[in-house]
Order: sequence, then C-alpha cells, then structure tokens
Amino acid sequence: MPGRPDPDTEPAHLLDPADLHFTIDRYPVSPGLEPIARRFWIPVWDVPAGRESPQRVLQYPVCLLVVSEEYARCYGVVSGLSSTTLVGRGWAVGLMLQPAAGHLLTGHPVRDLTNRFVDVESVTGLSGIRLGDRIREAMHGHPHDEDRRAQARGLVEEHLATHLPIDEEGAFVNAVVEAVESTPELLRVDDLCERFDVAERTLQRVLHKRVGITPKWLIRRRRLQEAADRLRDADADLSGIATELGYADQAHFTRDFRAATGITPGRFAARFR
Repeated sequence: MPGRPDPDTEPAHLLDPADLHFTIDRYPVSPGLEPIARRFWIPVWDVPAGRESPQRVLQYPVCLLVVSEEYARCYGVVSGLSSTTLVGRGWAVGLMLQPAAGHLLTGHPVRDLTNRFVDVESVTGLSGIRLGDRIREAMHGHPHDEDRRAQARGLVEEHLATHLPIDEEGAFVNAVVEAVESTPELLRVDDLCERFDVAERTLQRVLHKRVGITPKWLIRRRRLQEAADRLRDADADLSGIATELGYADQAHFTRDFRAATGITPGRFAARFR
C-alpha cells in the first residue's frame, strides 16, 4: 500500500485558505488498480461548536465512494457545485473512482446517479461486504494513524481488484476523460470527436451511460477546474487566464465561473492574496 499522503492542493476543491478547521490527505491507489480508481482522500475535521466549515468542489466526471462515521455512500457526478458542510468532529475515507468504474460497480447506466447518491450496500458490486462497518472498525478513534488509514484503504482495494480488468468501453471512456483533462487544446466537442475518430452522437451516448454527463460538460468542467487552480496564484491575471482557457473575453469567463461556483474569479483569487 502507498503509505505517504500527497500534500498537493486539489484543483477541484474551492478551498478557503482561511478555514483551518480541517485537514485533507490524499493517497494514490496501489499499482494495478489505476484503470478502476484514481486516489483516496481522508479529511479529518474539528469545527468549534456553533461554527460550520463549508466545502465546495467542482467534481470530476467520476463516481465517488465515501465512508464516514455516519454513512457509507456511492455518489454520482454532481453536475453543478458539490457542497458539504462540516460540523463538530469527524473523519471520512473517500475514493475517487475512474470513469469506467461506476457502471462496473452498479451494473446500471451511471446517468441514473447524476446529482444523486445511494447507500453503498445498495450498489450491486459492493453489497454484502459490510464495507462501511469494516472501515469504521479500522478508523475508530484513530483517524490520523497511518497504519489504520492504510488498513481502511486496503479494505476498499481488496474488493475493487475483483472488478478488473475493465471492459473495452470502460477503457475508451477512461481515455476520453484523460485526454480532456490533460490536453488544454481540446476546447470543442468536435476536437474531441476528431481525436478519437468517433461520431459526436456515439460519444454522447457512451459518456451519458458511463459517466452521466455530456462531452460539452466535460470540456467546460475541465476549464473551470484549471481556472480555479490558476486563480490561486497571487499574480493571477484574469484577462490572461480567460484568453488561455479559450473564452471570448474576460466577461464571458467571469459569468461562467460565477455561474458554476457562486463566486467571481476576482473574489476567489483574493482569498489567496
């Protein structure tokens, strides 16, 4: 098991650097599991009585598994802004899956989970293994202990391995999403179709089934995540960011970012100055 957390900031997390009531450590999955899972994250929080710690995320186009002291859930893609409010003391163990994984685990089109979550025990590929209870047993009373964290991650990985290898369609969806996330030049659906030599209708059908979103949403979400990442730079230039991300002008960029996050690019950038 990879044993060291990744301290890097997650671009999709619209972090407020003034909020010091929580920590989040991220861990890679074990070698060989990359086709089905991306990474774990383990938040631990301690929020004073009467206070709240809102967490807002521009979610990736993947399903999530999250186990806490109170619930064990499988989340579909949140098409808007994903928001969770932390209160009191607590912890969670989360796993970001790969785009291919949602259908493999649920046995159903992932569009049925868009903007929804279900209990882990109701997921066909996760039922009957008491995943939530077993992770709670591993983490109880020791949310910062690295050995306990590794044990909890191992419980998830042990079961995920039984769903390998992924199918051909799943491998295609993984490749499409990876191309969008790693190739800033892909700014239009036509570019993506040409890259994979596939008709737009076919691409829409496969993404809708396996991820629950459209190709246009996929490209737009990657641009917004990259924008949020660049705005953390104290020298961020809004006009330059808009141009580099393919917006017609700064006004279009501002409207798009505010519509998705509820905050203007300027106000978000000011948090990090």
